Amino acid sequence: MKQRNFYIIDFDSTFTQVEALDELARISLKNHPDREAIFQKIEEYTNMAMEGRLSFGESLSQRVKLLEANEDHLKQLITRLKKKVSASFSRNAEFFRKHADEVLIVSGGFKEFITPVVSRYHIRKENIYANTFVTNGDGQIIDYDHANPLSEEGGKVKLMQQLDLKGDLYGIGDGYSDFQLRESGLIKKFYAFTENISRANIIEKADHVTPSFDEFLYVNNLPRAISYPKNRILCLVLGDADPLSIELLKKDGFSIRHKPTFEEKYVADVHMILLANGEKIDPETLKRAVKLKTVGYLGNARNRVDAALCVQQGVVLFDDPKGNPRNYTFIPKRMIDFMNTGTTYLSSNFPNLQLPRIERSHRLIHIHKNVPGIMAKINTVFAKHDINIVGQFLMTNPEIGYVITDINTQYDKQLFKSLKKIEHTIKFRVLY
Repeated sequence: MKQRNFYIIDFDSTFTQVEALDELARISLKNHPDREAIFQKIEEYTNMAMEGRLSFGESLSQRVKLLEANEDHLKQLITRLKKKVSASFSRNAEFFRKHADEVLIVSGGFKEFITPVVSRYHIRKENIYANTFVTNGDGQIIDYDHANPLSEEGGKVKLMQQLDLKGDLYGIGDGYSDFQLRESGLIKKFYAFTENISRANIIEKADHVTPSFDEFLYVNNLPRAISYPKNRILCLVLGDADPLSIELLKKDGFSIRHKPTFEEKYVADVHMILLANGEKIDPETLKRAVKLKTVGYLGNARNRVDAALCVQQGVVLFDDPKGNPRNYTFIPKRMIDFMNTGTTYLSSNFPNLQLPRIERSHRLIHIHKNVPGIMAKINTVFAKHDINIVGQFLMTNPEIGYVITDINTQYDKQLFKSLKKIEHTIKFRVLY
């Protein structure tokens, strides 16, 4: 009988981008004359606990005392937290729906704000383990339930010992209390989640560093919203690019390297390149960048990037023909749209295709020379593999054809091999 898996997920700075008690303090102490000093103290207690420098129980007790919060503040907090769910968790809601029995939220936070946030992602209320507040008749938070093991030092370990789950347990979190589960031997692997915060002393103890939930799903071969984690997609920024351009790409989750020149060590693995105005790519280097999918140029790329060679290599080029030096976001946004949805809108060398993401489907991209009969061969491959096509979009120019196919069925790797083997294929990839 196959061993059952359980996924033990932290809430603060993992499922959400923020520490909820810190956010609650900013709401409840908004008009307090000493609010900045109190905010700093609360954050200090939080970090000390997360890094293992202060017992969790002591940290929690001190933070709750400083809050001066009530039930109305909690309602405001919940509204805020719903907008602060970590991007990689948000886009993988389908995983939680399919694995509702195996996902547990285990947190030193509080059910009063955790349950309304995670329940929207198909996580069952009975699988949410957290502390609870104590309030008075006026709805003022005055304490918390000290009998809850999660309010104590080593609380997650104590809780998991009580639950005594039978199967392989995997822990995902950003703090010391998450690592304690691994240290205790209760979980098989600990994944340090760094999408929102990276703690050096936690990373060095982890079995695997996961910059996103996509990465966790990828390394464990689990269903996911995108086929390849963005943190594994290398984006090379060359020259004096505006920080705003870089920040957009970084915020979307790509792995950024900002360099003055195109170093040889990046040629074989780079997926995206953003060039500052005035930079250029050597054609021979471009030919050897076999994983490259898109080039963005912050200005007019004429005589700087060989657009025709990009077409031959299946690389989509975005530039600003008018050379507006202040247009820092236009090019990165086009690159992001292409990587996320396959959209080539306003590309300077590819047929322009703009389309929305189709939920609960897989999107495949096939780039080929524009010769007769290619589409028939592509669809013959789909038919042989019993693939149901949800939508298919084709645009061509005199040199190439660019086709996007959305399918709603599972597939095997042999399908990919067959599509790649079609004569005149330039590049094929699975988008999500």
